[in-house]
Amino acid sequence: MKTKRIFRNSLITIIIFSLISSPIYACTGITLKSKDGGVIVARTVEWALNDAQHNQLLIVPRNKEFKAQTPVGLNGKNWKGKYGFVTLTAYGQPYGPDGLNEEGLYVGVYYLPGFAEYSVYDKDNASKSMSVGDLMQWMLSSFKTVDEVLAHLNEVIVVSVENKDFGGAELPFHFKIVDPSGNSRIIEIVNKGEVKIYEPYLGVITNSPTYDWHILNQRNYLNLSTSPNQQKTFGNYELNPTGGGSGFLGIPGDFTPPSRFVRAAAFTASCRPLVTSTEAVFESFRILDNFNIPLGAQVPSEKIPNDIVSATQVTSSCDLKEKVYYYHTMWNRAVRKIDLKSIDFTEIKEQVIDDDVTKENSIKDVTPYNKKTKKK
Repeated sequence: MKTKRIFRNSLITIIIFSLISSPIYACTGITLKSKDGGVIVARTVEWALNDAQHNQLLIVPRNKEFKAQTPVGLNGKNWKGKYGFVTLTAYGQPYGPDGLNEEGLYVGVYYLPGFAEYSVYDKDNASKSMSVGDLMQWMLSSFKTVDEVLAHLNEVIVVSVENKDFGGAELPFHFKIVDPSGNSRIIEIVNKGEVKIYEPYLGVITNSPTYDWHILNQRNYLNLSTSPNQQKTFGNYELNPTGGGSGFLGIPGDFTPPSRFVRAAAFTASCRPLVTSTEAVFESFRILDNFNIPLGAQVPSEKIPNDIVSATQVTSSCDLKEKVYYYHTMWNRAVRKIDLKSIDFTEIKEQVIDDDVTKENSIKDVTPYNKKTKKK
């Protein structure tokens, strides 16, 4: 009994630590589908420390030669990419929160502090080893379906590699991968290299704890419904709901990963029917507006950085059917896109797209003018 109690208390401590730590990178991901066969994978990207340059997108051509990192340098797995892709970046690194390749395979990473634990580096396995960022690039450049990724996942070993651009810390991530058929998996690496695979619950993902914990936690919210509460009579009193949405009364509204998971699942399950993939893209932005995090809600006033305006730095939405990457940023809420079908990945040079150079929102003036005076 004492051993069980110690284990339980330790687990609670880990969960509390992860919930305290997770606001640094508190991302929320969803998946929507449309009647025309569209599969839309969307997410928010939060980073409350400083400007991580998540607004910069990297275009990677086909046939690129990759060299993976290990703790001792670029001596890990070598491979030649079969597919071109576009990826968000972070701090100028060649990988970031998510990416989409030319075949429509989506790969997204989400912070998993306190639980993600990669393999211990072994020089005898250097040719199979890679960093977590390399794993993302390997999947995007090498495969076109989720089944292909899963079939080859045992060929690589993910090891911890410090990155000074992230403060020298380890990068504890788990992955969501999706292909145009709608096939999707969550990949978690825990217990010093143990790989666990989950089928996404309604396509939703957030952060710590591990994915199986979030599924168990969903049992606490089986009462949530889109149907309004009914009138009830107590003695001489007749009580009615005060307004719409009473079926969702009690849905958690804070920014912790468990609460965001429940909220994202509820909004996904109750999503209206969507006819086209483009319609689904914009519906995904509407849903994720509920997860935008103002900077002051996460960071104490005396520690608010002066180079960002929001903890939600980027929101992306990928149309896997049409192979289009959509996004808007904390600097500019106008939706922009990269159409991968229009790119010749055999000819294009590797390059960074930065559409936030001026860091100003686009505003369209629709004020009516007086024709005679030409004044407002």
